Amino acid sequence: MACSGFTCSKHSLCALNILYVMVSLLMIGIAAWGKWFGLVSSFQVVGGVIGVGVFLFFVALVGLIGAVKHHQVLLFFYMIILFMVFIVQFSVSSACLAINKDQQEQLLEVGWNNSHTTQRDVEKSLNCCGFYHVDNNGTCDAACFPNHSCSPCAEHIQAHAGEVLRFVGGIGLFFSFTEILGVWLTYQYRNQKDPRANPSAFL
Repeated sequence: MACSGFTCSKHSLCALNILYVMVSLLMIGIAAWGKWFGLVSSFQVVGGVIGVGVFLFFVALVGLIGAVKHHQVLLFFYMIILFMVFIVQFSVSSACLAINKDQQEQLLEVGWNNSHTTQRDVEKSLNCCGFYHVDNNGTCDAACFPNHSCSPCAEHIQAHAGEVLRFVGGIGLFFSFTEILGVWLTYQYRNQKDPRANPSAFL
């Protein structure tokens, strides 16, 4: 049996926010798992991912409660927040897809120089030392360092940076379109009358 416009909008909005809840819990779980097993030692990286996951979880929760209860105020704030998230995410995703090789190298070097914890993580996981040059008189957590057989990390990172940026940009672009869909659904749903309510009531 075909559903009414009100019911279809409600179910679609609920399904979209359940998806966001699952994605947010997945982000929090992966960050915690990476920290627990020592894959990532940087508190800034783990904290950033968990922070984004918690933010997405609460936004999705607001949208889910607003959709279930047809709560005008919650739906309004959800729509505004989701639209702002869409603008930021669409801009970042487009930048990831549009960045060229020279810009990639500059960003990677800035990121490398700004975090010693990230340097250690990369050196250990990619089995390399230094960014452009290996300092045999320095310290390095890579397994190849005692044998003086390490290569610079820049070539390892740059080999995968383009693929990673395209993947992140593509995923971000996909989710940005689900967010604008959420804004449109919320706008449609918010301006519909609840068939269970008083027919003379204006929503």
